[in-house]
Amino acid sequence: MAPLKSPAKRQLLLRLSGAHALVLVLAGAPVAALAQQVPLAQQVPLASLPPLPPAVGLPQLQAQLSCPALQQRLLATVAGEASVWSITIADAQGRLLADLNGTRPRIPASNQKLVSTAYALDRLGPDYRLNTQLWRLGDGSFRLTGEGDPDLALPQLQRFAMLAMGSGGSSGETPSLVRLQIAEEPRQAWWPQGWHPDDRYYAYGAPITRLAVTSNAINEAVMNPPSRLQTLLQKTMVQRGAKVQLSLVSSRAPLPADAVLLHQEPSAPMHNLLSLANTESHNFTAEVLLRQGAGTWDLARATQLQMLWLTEQGLPMQGVRVADGSGLDRANRLTSRFLAALLMRMDQHPYGRAYLASMAVAGQRGTLRNLYVGTPLQGQFFGKTGTISGVRSISGVLMTGAGPRYVSAISNGASSPNVTIGKLLRQAQNSQLCPP
Repeated sequence: MAPLKSPAKRQLLLRLSGAHALVLVLAGAPVAALAQQVPLAQQVPLASLPPLPPAVGLPQLQAQLSCPALQQRLLATVAGEASVWSITIADAQGRLLADLNGTRPRIPASNQKLVSTAYALDRLGPDYRLNTQLWRLGDGSFRLTGEGDPDLALPQLQRFAMLAMGSGGSSGETPSLVRLQIAEEPRQAWWPQGWHPDDRYYAYGAPITRLAVTSNAINEAVMNPPSRLQTLLQKTMVQRGAKVQLSLVSSRAPLPADAVLLHQEPSAPMHNLLSLANTESHNFTAEVLLRQGAGTWDLARATQLQMLWLTEQGLPMQGVRVADGSGLDRANRLTSRFLAALLMRMDQHPYGRAYLASMAVAGQRGTLRNLYVGTPLQGQFFGKTGTISGVRSISGVLMTGAGPRYVSAISNGASSPNVTIGKLLRQAQNSQLCPP
């Protein structure tokens, strides 16, 4: 389960009875802090507290299969390719309806984005926006900072340039010299280490930086984003008669105490960011959401914090390994049982609607728009696709007459994965196979 400060536990706390709520607060708060708030004579020894009540509204994924008919259909569908598949199908009560190699770790490709977006949504909330900010420092210089807005573009840069020149778009006097610092991540942190060098030249493998004009991609990746940014800023200001002195500083260095925020450009809201990552499978946005959710752009630390959060959710973590936020790193490892449990957990989350709405829709939207058109699956499966060499994965929520079903199918080497996944989804949609 999430820490007490998370929306999920705040929601849980409100639903619990008074006595149980007190138990949850005591369990979640630091002992030292409680000692300051409760008089010594009223303190209750922790050893005497009753055990915590079970989580309300958060069913756990069961370990035993409960639908032999669907299990038989699953095995018949994969036939001789069973060894390269991991498949899990569960329902909203936590019943494990069918499962094949569900605990075997697989390369998930972009199904990894389901993890990053769930984490970011829980940590940051549905109203969060990424901000790009212009600061005035005490010595009269300026600093531009960012949080990786994937839609940062020339119009926003021009507004920052005008403000730094002192005009803000009006007819004020232009200073003779504008000293502007660009705060950016070190070059060695622009790409996750596990990304193949060849991928880094393509738009989908663009470097992950804080100040990323058009997500650091044009037709291909921009290999030196700070240089491009400096060129664009300098051109804008020189055209307006200003002399410019641009410099790079580390974004990990704190702002001076005398810094004053002059202006900020917010990104699209979290709903748009989630949809960009999940519906369109945008690697850059998924990487940014992981880092912002963790509160650090140190990828190793961010993945560590994400793993701690996942463990707190009560998910089956055996074999799970997080290497990046997008799934482009082949060192990622997820299991289909983990993904099904994550989908079930997020369906119970206070922000579950926003999470579901961020996914592609079979036959209608995003990376699923061309799949299962004209079948009973069209408009009924909300999911995330994943594709890299030798890997095909689809995980999501399937609407059925018996309620939602949580499906994860990962192949590492299947011959016709889309056909197999389509057959599996249609079998899972048949609610008569698994009566309540």
